[in-house]
Amino acid sequence: MRSLTYATMFGMIAATGMRVSEAIAIRLHDVTDDGLIIAQTKFKKSRLLPLHTTTRRALDGYLATRLKAASQSDALFISHQGTPLAYPTVITVFLQIIRSIGLRGAPGSRGPRIHDLRHTFAVRSLERCAHDSQAVARHITALSTYLGHAHVTDTYWYLQSTPELMAHMSEAGETLHRGVTA
Repeated sequence: MRSLTYATMFGMIAATGMRVSEAIAIRLHDVTDDGLIIAQTKFKKSRLLPLHTTTRRALDGYLATRLKAASQSDALFISHQGTPLAYPTVITVFLQIIRSIGLRGAPGSRGPRIHDLRHTFAVRSLERCAHDSQAVARHITALSTYLGHAHVTDTYWYLQSTPELMAHMSEAGETLHRGVTA
């Protein structure tokens, strides 16, 4: 149960961009046919996270095992003892895993953090529409809502340069320089 729980949780965070605290807080009744209900989050708002079919398939596989587990808790993600996961434990397990596969050195060294899964989700979703400035403008607003940000400017902090985004920015700059509007 433990390995399936963490594999599913980390996969869900990467596939949806949800916060770690949100994943820990999901209850069984928050899993709906339409997606995951993220209730009363950081800014006291609730939202629905639609799931890609592959993500839903993985979640359903986890649920088949989770629902058979002996637990008094209604938490979606539970420990091997059947209790809800604790934030420090989730962070510790994540760090143990990435250290064991060589993505991070000893304690105190720099390397991937679990929150980077959320950042990567945001960047990758924008890369998919980077060729169209109008699409980016619409998408950034939707992405901000999807991530549960109070303001669209909060989403900008998540963005970083990637080769794909830089190529699109370069093309847009060249087009602007030649006097052609996109």
